[in-house]
Amino acid sequence: MELTGKKAFVTGSSRGIGRAIAIELARRGAEVIVHASAPSAKAEETLSLIREAGGKASFVPSDLSHPENLPGLIEKAGGCDILVLNASMQIRKPWAEITADEYLTQMNCNFFASLSLIQQAVPYMKAKKWGRIITIGSVQEAKPHPDMLVYSSSKAAQTNMVESLALQLAGDNITVNNVAPGVIYTDRNVEALSDPVYAQKVSASIPLGFYGEPADVAPTVALLASDDGRYITGQSIFVDGGKSIQ
Repeated sequence: MELTGKKAFVTGSSRGIGRAIAIELARRGAEVIVHASAPSAKAEETLSLIREAGGKASFVPSDLSHPENLPGLIEKAGGCDILVLNASMQIRKPWAEITADEYLTQMNCNFFASLSLIQQAVPYMKAKKWGRIITIGSVQEAKPHPDMLVYSSSKAAQTNMVESLALQLAGDNITVNNVAPGVIYTDRNVEALSDPVYAQKVSASIPLGFYGEPADVAPTVALLASDDGRYITGQSIFVDGGKSIQ
């Protein structure tokens, strides 16, 4: 799964799953564009981890929940061969209490930003007759959480987009796939999983019996980003310990 000579743009890569993906792609030779909503110590840490391991990385900030921040973002990064759409917003709330602002914040970041960045990246990929687009979905596409209706819906919409674009872009040697993680121990889940009773309940809902780490997701993304995954397109691959089929 060699990526030398390729440039990868990984959204939401200052921490968690995005950071693990950025490091994995850099380890395999890709030049990585690290992204976060704004400059931060976490983003600098990701850049340092990549560079200390001998990789090449730069940083592009943008808050993807605001559509006005999207134009020209891929151009600012100098184009890309691999686009990993990992950034997302997740607001936990009973469905009957969801506000218009909360809906728009999540849909703008989780779906519209993905569409916009794909629109920007595809011309670079078509020019080279090679490209990899990988969205990061969620097990909630199959098992929606009752307090995350908009989040789970946005992830399902994103995967529908993957299937549509895979057909439209295949002729240009551009593959489009989705990777759907299950319960992964990231900053987003630390507080909830710190409750031992809840953590046990979650583990019991996973056939393998434990929740994953960010590094469990990254190798699947690396496969899809490389020539080893050249014959895979239009797929949604669950990396979830079997939770989606439980």
